[in-house]
Amino acid sequence: MDKILTKEIIAPICIIIGAIVLINIINKIIKKIFSKKINKNHKKQETVCKLIGNIVKYLIIIIAIMMILEVFGIDTKSLIASFGIIGLVAGLALQDMIKDLIAGIVMVFENSYNVGDYVKINNFIGTVIELGAKSTRIKSDTGEVKIINNGSITEVINYSIYDLSVIVDIDVSYDSDLLKVQKVLNDFCKNVRKELEDVTDDIKLLGVQELKESGISFRILAPVKPGSQYKVKRELNMLLKLELDKNNIIIPYPHMVITNE
Repeated sequence: MDKILTKEIIAPICIIIGAIVLINIINKIIKKIFSKKINKNHKKQETVCKLIGNIVKYLIIIIAIMMILEVFGIDTKSLIASFGIIGLVAGLALQDMIKDLIAGIVMVFENSYNVGDYVKINNFIGTVIELGAKSTRIKSDTGEVKIINNGSITEVINYSIYDLSVIVDIDVSYDSDLLKVQKVLNDFCKNVRKELEDVTDDIKLLGVQELKESGISFRILAPVKPGSQYKVKRELNMLLKLELDKNNIIIPYPHMVITNE
C-alpha cells in the first residue's frame, strides 16, 4: 500500500519535473537551430522560436497529463478512443483556439510582423512584445498592453518595414521676410539632424504648405525610426521654436484686442 502511495506521489512529481526540463532543453535546441538559419533577422528568429516553443510546450504538457493519468490507473487508450466520440463536440468548442493557432503560424511564415515591430493591428497601435501560438501582445506608446487573439486579426499595418516620417508645420507672421525664413529653416534642417538620434535620413524643408488666416505655414519632413515619431516631433518643435527666436522670426498666435468705448 505504501509503495503504491509512494508511486502515486513520486511519479507525477518526476513527470512534471521531467516535462519542465524537457521544455527548457527543446527551447534551447530550437533557438540554436533557428539562430543559424535566420541569423540575419533577429526579430524573425525570436518570433519563430517563441511560436514553435509554445506549440512544443503545449504538446509536452498534454503528454505529461496523459502519463500522470496512467499512473493513477486511468486507461488513456480508452480515453483517447472516447475522444473520437466527443471529437466533434470538442472540435466545435475549440475551433476558436485552433483558428488562433493556425492564424499565428500563418502570420509568422508570411512575415506579417515580428517581435519588436511597430504595428497597427485592428486599430490598436504599438510594439509587438510577444507573438504566441494563440495570441499577440502589443504595448502602446502609453504603456497599455493589448492581447489580441490571432484568429481575430483582420488588419495589419507594419510600420517597421519602412521608416516613418514626421511632419512638422510651423507658422510665421505675414510680416516676416520669407526669403530669410526659408534660409533659416533650410539651415536648420541641414544642421539639426546630428542632434536627433532617431532621424534616419536628411530632414527636408518642403516649402510653404498653406496661407492661413493668421500666418504662413511652412512644412518640414523628417524620416524617423518606427516608434520614435512622437519623440522626434516633440524635439523638433522645441528646437524650431528656439531657432526662430534666435533669428527674431515671429510665430503668430490668436489674440484679442479690447477697446474701451
